[in-house]
Amino acid sequence: MAESLPLRWLYLDLNSYFASVAQQLDPALRGRPVAIAPVDTDATSAIAASYEAKAFGIRTGTPIWQARAMCRDLVVVLARHEDYVRFHHAIIAEIERHVPVTAVCSIDEVACRLCDNENGGAEVRVLARRIKAGIAANVGTELRSSIGVAPNRLLAKMAADMEKPDGLTVLDDACREARLRALQPNDIPGVGRNMERRLAAAGVVTMDRILSLTPREARAVWGSVWGERLHWLLKGIDLPELATQRRTIGHSQVLGPETRTPDRARLVARRLCLKAATRLRRMECRTAFVVLSVKGEGRPGEVAITRGTAPAWSGRMATLPGGRWSHGAKLVAAHDSFTLLDVLNGLWTRMRAELPDARYRQVAVTFMELTDAAETQLALFDAKEGGGVAVTPATERRRLALSTAIDRMNTRFGRDAVTVGHDARGATRSSGPKIAFTRIPEMAEFRE
Repeated sequence: MAESLPLRWLYLDLNSYFASVAQQLDPALRGRPVAIAPVDTDATSAIAASYEAKAFGIRTGTPIWQARAMCRDLVVVLARHEDYVRFHHAIIAEIERHVPVTAVCSIDEVACRLCDNENGGAEVRVLARRIKAGIAANVGTELRSSIGVAPNRLLAKMAADMEKPDGLTVLDDACREARLRALQPNDIPGVGRNMERRLAAAGVVTMDRILSLTPREARAVWGSVWGERLHWLLKGIDLPELATQRRTIGHSQVLGPETRTPDRARLVARRLCLKAATRLRRMECRTAFVVLSVKGEGRPGEVAITRGTAPAWSGRMATLPGGRWSHGAKLVAAHDSFTLLDVLNGLWTRMRAELPDARYRQVAVTFMELTDAAETQLALFDAKEGGGVAVTPATERRRLALSTAIDRMNTRFGRDAVTVGHDARGATRSSGPKIAFTRIPEMAEFRE
């Protein structure tokens, strides 16, 4: 008889996290349908919904105007991202009182590897209930979670999704295969619409069929080694995690009605660039490729844009629907605010010529091709940055010294105490990091 697979992972998924934080902070919202909006306009979409709102069909991504029509008693609450991060850290600290946190997967999900003395079926159930009770008692009664326990991290995450809200699912040998066969292919993390179409083209449309694939067949269907890894993970094998590294830094912002004009939108883009530059310096990294992405408010159409020359984009064309524009510019690796703003200014000028919409509804600035600042080879000769002035090593040193001095001033006296080239008061003033699902901002970012 084969030996049973040990239960190695506990995965905790906070239920409707942003909405739950709002209900925890304001008792008047408890038991009521709540939608969280990024900006104060019905033209935006919900970034979270309470379970009371979900009962009316309101989900993440539902337009606010439509959500109000679906539920006339809906309460729309502006996002409070600093609170989400603050509660996140309090929840992590509470979980750590019961079991070490191995990985913070997102602002509302964590994974914990279990030791041999706590991975029996009865023991993990006691542990899970103790964690839930600790969060309720020491962080907040509205912060409920679903917990999944399984032989590997992927299955534990899938188990956490099986019973919501406030669920507890243990995928042991006795029930694992039966519970998996009851799922749909898109219940597997990473299987979205494009992957579903690829699977359907190969005749794979049920979990039964996925579970019956051989390792070689799974690799062929997925078109990568991930298919073979997934085969073994679904069998319960606890494979080593693949090493990952940060490849990009960036910020995006959905614009409120008052900041959608070109001049105001440009100031927001500059602010996002400066915030990303501050993070870049704090991480002691440099960037060699800057990307500007913009969504216009004009009529949906198709604008063909040739992407930049970064290796990941070489030779590629992108057709971006609905008045969208995205382009990147190469530069000598840098991390001072002034050089990066020069590059952004060049990209913005190009964008205005190619996408001359009267108003814009979203902007994003992303830094790619990151390198360690201490290991980066600086230019030996003058270099042109994004069509701006020549940058010599001496100029780069002066710019970096001034950039770090501004960082210190803003840390001491508050966000936007010192800005570069514009007045940050009013609608252009930063309100702090935004939508923190996949990346948890450092608390320092709320003061930058």
